[in-house]
Order: sequence, then C-alpha cells, then structure tokens
Amino acid sequence: MNKAAIFEFFRRLAEANPSPETELAFTNTYQLLVAVVLSAQSTDVGVNKATRALFSEVHTPAEMVALGEDGLKDHIKTIGLFNAKAKNVIALSQQLIRDHHGEVPADREALERLPGVGRKTANVAMNCAFGAETFAVDTHIFRLGNRTGLAKGKTVLAVEKALEKKVPAPFRVGAHHWLILHGRYICKARNPECWRCPLADLCDFKGKVMEKKGVPDKKAK
Repeated sequence: MNKAAIFEFFRRLAEANPSPETELAFTNTYQLLVAVVLSAQSTDVGVNKATRALFSEVHTPAEMVALGEDGLKDHIKTIGLFNAKAKNVIALSQQLIRDHHGEVPADREALERLPGVGRKTANVAMNCAFGAETFAVDTHIFRLGNRTGLAKGKTVLAVEKALEKKVPAPFRVGAHHWLILHGRYICKARNPECWRCPLADLCDFKGKVMEKKGVPDKKAK
C-alpha cells in the first residue's frame, strides 16, 4: 500500500468517525489503566460489565488497595484470568502510591515497570489518557495490518514499528482506535465483511468476499 493509499485509508476512517474513542468505560486515567490491564484476553464488553460496580466504588489507587485483592476478585470474577489480574492491579496500585504519588505517569517506560502493564497496555494508556502518538497492536490491528498490506510484520512489535513509520501526521493519534474498531466490526478474523468495507478498493487482501452471505452483490448485477 503506497503513501497515497494509506492517506486515503485513514481519511475515510476519519470521515466516518471523526472522534474515535476506546470502548472501555472509565472516568479517570487510573480507571482507564485498570480497565486496560483487565482487558487482556477479555472483551471490552465483558470488562465494562465487571467494572461498572467496581468503578462506582473505586476511583483511586488508595481506594483499590483498601478494597483488597479478595474484594477486587469479587468484582472481576466474570472475566478471564481474574486471579492474576487482581494480584497485578493491587500491586500496580501500591506502586503508583509509592512511586508516583498515586498518579498514573505519562511515560511509557514508567508504565511498563508497573505490574501487569506491558508495552501494549502502556501504549493504550499513553494514547487514550495523554494523547500520545502510540500504536497499541492487539490481535485486531495485527491481523488488519497484515491482511490489508497497511503494516506487515511477523511480530506485534514489527507491525507497531511499521505503523509508526507509515501513519500520516493528521491521523496518528486516532489511528489506534480506528484500526481496532475496523478490525472488531468489519475486518473480522473469520468472516471479514469486505462487501460493506469502505476501504475494500485500497486493501491488498486477495480473499475479498464482496457479497454478504445469501445476498448477491448488487454491483455485480
């Protein structure tokens, strides 16, 4: 995909959704960080259900520590790996209090030193909370980058680095959200809905299906 195609790719996504946002629910930066940690190998919908009551009670690291690991588990037991996640959330909350005065640092390296926070989680926090031009590559973005030809790579880091090089300036902050949402709802893993994709003519995917199952493509008539 050349530079002109990449620009048009993001221009269309931006036109359809001028102000993209994460689908995780939160009211402050700390809750965002916790939600992203909890979202690993879980859906945003599932995390939001689990955190609805939790976030009405807990707004700060100190309140999370006071809730305790067992109390946190009671709130998040419906999501995957909740035991390990509860342990990490309590530990990162304690570390935020000890090292950052209870505030989430606007620094990727400092974020990655927190328990349960990897590069992807740090990138999401930097982008959503602080408006940084970071590219958090999840399974959706990894698939989309390779499938479309936008950012090919054999590893998550390779795709991230390709996006850093290729995403045009006007779209760098929103790119993470546009790509995740597109991969989640249109460029799906098993049945990509190419027939309704606004980017189909720009995409390198050779297995495009340009009609909905059971519904003939009107353009083909």
